[in-house]
Formats: sequence, C-alpha cells, structure tokens
Amino acid sequence: MNFSAQRFAESGFPADDAVLTVSQLNRRVARLLEDGVPRLWVAGEISNFTRAASGHWYFSIKDETAAVRAVMFRGRAQAVGFVPEAAGGRYEFRVQVSLYEPRGDYQVQVESLRQAGRGDLHEAFLRLRDRLTAEGLIDPARRRPPQPLPRTVGVVTSLSAAALRDVLSVMARRAPHVRVIVYPAQVQGRDAAPQLCAALARAAERAEVDTLLLVRGGGSLEDLWCFNDETLARHIAASPVPVISGVGHETDFTIADFVADLRAPTPTAAAELCCVDRAQVLVRLLAARDLLARGQRRRLEHAAIRLDRACAQLVSPAQRLQLRRQRLAFAARRLQAGMDRLLRERRPQPPVALERLSAAMGGLLQRRHRRLDALLAALGALDPHRVLGRGYALVRRADGRIVKNALDLKIHEPIEIEFGQGRAQAEVTRADFL
Repeated sequence: MNFSAQRFAESGFPADDAVLTVSQLNRRVARLLEDGVPRLWVAGEISNFTRAASGHWYFSIKDETAAVRAVMFRGRAQAVGFVPEAAGGRYEFRVQVSLYEPRGDYQVQVESLRQAGRGDLHEAFLRLRDRLTAEGLIDPARRRPPQPLPRTVGVVTSLSAAALRDVLSVMARRAPHVRVIVYPAQVQGRDAAPQLCAALARAAERAEVDTLLLVRGGGSLEDLWCFNDETLARHIAASPVPVISGVGHETDFTIADFVADLRAPTPTAAAELCCVDRAQVLVRLLAARDLLARGQRRRLEHAAIRLDRACAQLVSPAQRLQLRRQRLAFAARRLQAGMDRLLRERRPQPPVALERLSAAMGGLLQRRHRRLDALLAALGALDPHRVLGRGYALVRRADGRIVKNALDLKIHEPIEIEFGQGRAQAEVTRADFL
C-alpha cells in the first residue's frame, strides 16, 4: 500500500529524528491499518481453530500460499449460528484489518462469516433469526423445561431415519417404562418442512405426549435447510408441550434449535435429555422408602413408650375395691378408738345421754355402711366377670394380651376365650371388621 507523506503525518508519526517506544510504534501502525483499510470480505479455509473459555474464537484464515491470524469475539461468534469446521471447509469472512499491539502481529477481526458459495442461504438464515428474535420467539425466558418423569414422549422424524433408531435405543435402555409415539415426516427435501409442521400440529391436536423430540441426523446445509423454515419455527414456538431439538451434529445450528425449548447436540442426546434415567429414579425411590420406614419405626416406638406409661397408671377394679376396703377398715378402727377414748375420758353419763350417744353412733355407722354398699355396687358394675355372666366373652392372645380389634388377629393364630363360666381354646379361621 502506498501512503502519501501527508497521510503518514496524519497518522501521528513524528519526524525522522524522533524516537518512539515499541508500544507507540505498534499503536500508530494499528491506527494506520484500521483507518486505511476498509472492512472487506476474505475467502479461505480455517486452521488452528480454538474456542476459548471466554467464548472468543481464535484461528487462521489460509489459502494455498498464505495465512493470516484471525479473532472473532464472543458476541460476534454467538451470532453465527454454527461452529465452523476446523479443517476442509471454505468460508467467506467479513473482516477488519488490525494489529495485535502487545506482539506487533498483523491480524484480522472477523465480524461475520458464511460458508463459501452459500452466502444467500446464510443471509436468509440471519434475517429470519433476527426477525424471530425481535418477536421474542428466541427469548430464553419463554423456554419451558421438559418434564423429568414423562409418561409418553413423542418423536417427530422420518421412519427410515437412523436418528429414530438411536432415540428408540436410548429410550429402551434408560426409560423402558416411557411410551414412545412417532409422528412420521420427511426430514429432507422440498416437502419436508410442510410435513414437519403437519406432524407437530397432529401431536398438539392429539395431546397425548408430555415432551416432543424433533430429530434428524447430520448432513449438509442444504440437507438441514428444512429446519430453517419460518412456518416450522412458529409451529415449534406454539407447541403446547416442550420441544427438544436434536438436529444434525454438535456443530450444526438451525432456526429450530433457537426456537425450541431445549437444544440437544445430537438425536441421541435429545433422547437422554427428555427424561431421567430409570436407574436413578429407582435409587431415589429406595432412598425415600428407607427414610419413610425409619420415620414410621420411630413413631411406633414413641407410641409404644406412651402406651406403656399409660398402662402403668391404670388400676384394675379389684385393686380399686381393695383400696376402698382398706380405707373403710382404717376409718372404722379410728372411729372405734375415738369412742373408746371418749368413754374413758368422760365420767359416766346419765342413761338418756348414753342412749342418745348410742343412737347417734348407730346412725353414723348405718350411713357409713350404706355408702360402702353403694361403692361396692359401683365397683361391682365394673367387674368384667359380671359382664361375662351376661353372655359376653373375653378373647386373649397366646401371650395373654386382650384382643380389641379382630383385624389384629392372624389366620390360624391360637386364642383363648373366657366365658362367664370357664374358658376355651380356639384357632382363628377368619377375621372381619364390622
């Protein structure tokens, strides 16, 4: 490139006798390149391709005799829609010539790229993607996660596709309990997009699946072009159930991938993402069962402890009657002792006074006896043997525990039946709850 003296001076270079640092030199050369060379298209192959963790792409653009280093920053790379092949593929690059100042390396910054000879298709892809993005159909906020435990999964693909065999193989291995319904459609050619739309509409109308897989194996840009159809993209976005796209290989991107609820790099990966592995579900179920069993065991143990404490506080009718008798005998002894003491301490009383005292004492004893008889009658009503005398029976298990619920008994379990008069041994043949 032939720069005039005026252009050279405008670039910021000093006079011939001035001394520059290396940083100053590289900065001025970078400004010359950026201002002097307009943005342009360059054709070539990609080599030494590296996708950094930051998302930037670093590679070289080469032809048969020369190469130039290139960088494509993350924001530009994300807008490409596919990952270029590291070798063999020919592309056209929209570049800005620049200089990497720390090393003084001449390079180009790639703003966009397309496959060589397919610029019209790529431009159409970008225009449709931008239009759908403006409408919100590619907004990540509208994406729905697929159900982790679906009952039925639908697959939209060709019946002869290898992708269908891959999906069915994965489902049989990971989730044999999940039902799979295939909605057949062509996945390549002029009629593919309308058939794919019809299959999605049929799945939505029948409403029989929890998740839809839209899958196809790898192929050329032309082979996968039906998945860049605008009508198909709108059918995917309008689907009442989540759609997982698994079209092509990991480096292939289509419009269907952008509008789907989840993108899988391959059909096999789509089948793996649509449901949880059955083995993992069983492990979680067994863990939940063990946790539930431990909790139930603790509850039963605590209930048994409370029952034992309550039983320890119970007093049988016989014990209660004996206690009442002891208290009555003690009261009678105290009463007799008091009367004896009173007679000893006092002088002989006139016959009338003695008679009155004797009558009072007799009345007191009669009232005490009537109260005792009433208590004995009340306790007697609680005596289980009197209940048995009226035709009832008392059933005990082999360990002596009283049976209160027929469902607590087991078939062929020996039991003992106590009647009002005598006992009998028996065996359970049937237990019903009335």
